[in-house]
Amino acid sequence: MVLMMQRNLAGKALNPVGLGCMNVAWAYGNAPSREDALALFRHALDKGCGHFDTANIYGKGVSEEILGEAIGNRREEFFLATKTGIVVDGPRRGIDCSPESIAASLDASLKRLGTDHVDLFYMHRFDPRMPIADSVGAMVRAMEAGKIGAYGVSEWSAAHIREAHAVHPMAAVQTEYSLWTRNVELGVLETTRELDIALVAFSPVARGALAGAVTDVSALAETDLRRSHPRFLPGAWEKNLELIEQFNALASEAGLAPAQLALAWVLSRSDNIHVIPGTRSIDHWAQNDAAGGMTVDASVLDRADALINQQTVTGHRYPEVMRGTIDTEDYPV
Repeated sequence: MVLMMQRNLAGKALNPVGLGCMNVAWAYGNAPSREDALALFRHALDKGCGHFDTANIYGKGVSEEILGEAIGNRREEFFLATKTGIVVDGPRRGIDCSPESIAASLDASLKRLGTDHVDLFYMHRFDPRMPIADSVGAMVRAMEAGKIGAYGVSEWSAAHIREAHAVHPMAAVQTEYSLWTRNVELGVLETTRELDIALVAFSPVARGALAGAVTDVSALAETDLRRSHPRFLPGAWEKNLELIEQFNALASEAGLAPAQLALAWVLSRSDNIHVIPGTRSIDHWAQNDAAGGMTVDASVLDRADALINQQTVTGHRYPEVMRGTIDTEDYPV
């Protein structure tokens, strides 16, 4: 099958493979040097990357700062998305999507990014304490002020997406989607199709597991979040690695890098889907970017689908402590 080269996101036609910007500042072990992060962003833009996705909590604003420093002077050349709603206080995390918090967070993000507007602004998590209409109202006021082009939500359930969309149409829903994480198929994917909302898939290569990036989890840095994720823990990882090795062999047989097959599968699920794999490597970025226009035989995608799925993978996608912050429909544990 031939994948579409461009898909709509908030009214703009973009390559469906964007760049997730978390990795340069947070989460997966030690961050790269600032110089390397700047070089990655500049190279990606020079080579045609049109969609950069970051968030205020990635390195407590560091990702936004680096992105602004790297390419902020070329603001009109790319689609820029960032997020609000997760509050980090030391080791504690909370959620605040109150109008006051949204407004203050947006202004702080714009300052770090060195711009007066972003194309898409997400509520990073669902805030059960705040009426949805109040949160969406803050987003609408930001649009009216010209600070954001559109709003979206991340890790929200189908029902709450519908409720927010009824207040004011949203442009995108961002959530995890990959061969081994299929929660969106419980309701969110169909909802976005029905309401003509883009679905932006984060972790489409399974946090590096389907990109050939992880083989020995004991070698991960102590600060790497994957050390606490059930699928990477001893007992589960060994079983998952067996699947991954078969997946890598399938990709090689098809003449693809593992990440390219993983991305092609996600993009094949619906023509409203975009993917935002993260990386610190210029070479890996180029490999990922190419996946947006590759021809992948349907039989290969079907074999990947049968090999790695919600039934064959071992372990939950998140540790117990994080599950309470996720609104997206979930499979029974």
